[in-house]
Amino acid sequence: MATRSSESLDAAGVKEEQRTTWNEMSANWYSVRQDFERGAGTVTTRLLELAGLREGQVVLDVATGPGEPALSVARIVGDTGKVVGIDISPGMIEIARRRAAELTNVEFIEADLESVELPADHFDVALSRFGLMFAIDHVATFRALIRLLAPGGVLAAAVWGPPAKHLMTTGPAALGDRLELPTPAPGTPGPFSMSDARQLADELTEAGFTDVAVVERTVPFRFESVDDYVQFNKRALPPSMVRTARGRLSDDEIDTIMADAVAGLVADDGSLPLPSAALLLRAVAPA
Repeated sequence: MATRSSESLDAAGVKEEQRTTWNEMSANWYSVRQDFERGAGTVTTRLLELAGLREGQVVLDVATGPGEPALSVARIVGDTGKVVGIDISPGMIEIARRRAAELTNVEFIEADLESVELPADHFDVALSRFGLMFAIDHVATFRALIRLLAPGGVLAAAVWGPPAKHLMTTGPAALGDRLELPTPAPGTPGPFSMSDARQLADELTEAGFTDVAVVERTVPFRFESVDDYVQFNKRALPPSMVRTARGRLSDDEIDTIMADAVAGLVADDGSLPLPSAALLLRAVAPA
């Protein structure tokens, strides 16, 4: 079975680049979280349903970023439960810890899933919202999750679906085209590396998960105006892309490229709906 194991990549270099990128992005990403959560919050709600969360459970949140869905989970598992959020970026972890300052059942750890020192067979549930697709070796990552889950434990996660159905990235994609940025090599971790539902299900099964289900869901992103969308992207884009753009284009040109890309999507009321495909997966660790 063909999998995207990315054996030719420099794993240490890729992870260090990811750590640096998300560190640089952490403050800006947190500043635009409300725009993102208007759509992504619906995904969190569905993940919690898929996981079947209940009071007293021990839950792992992988690639927690600034703390979601860990903070939402904490309200469900209660004082008798426990939530551990891990992320490769210390900047993201610092923000998550600040947000959880009043909670006693949440812990945030700077860690990479494939090397984190957490006890085996420990977690009832593992969650991840838009983080797993940055894994270098998908099957190895899923096997790492099986090690951490108790037998019969549930993995519920969301990754981005096919790029053609992901209108949220319309502006950045147009900017990337204008800058003639290189296309990532096959197997490179990134937003759409798990966007093939059949491939994703095969990788989960190869890793050893059972009862695997992958379904597509539309995330209802919406901005009040095109300008709001452009300003969101200028804060949420990877810093390296922003630096490249500002080295070649004026701010007005950057704004115009992204605005023109979505001009045909504006609703009658002037708002900008950008429905975007996600894949929601549920799988069970072998008993």
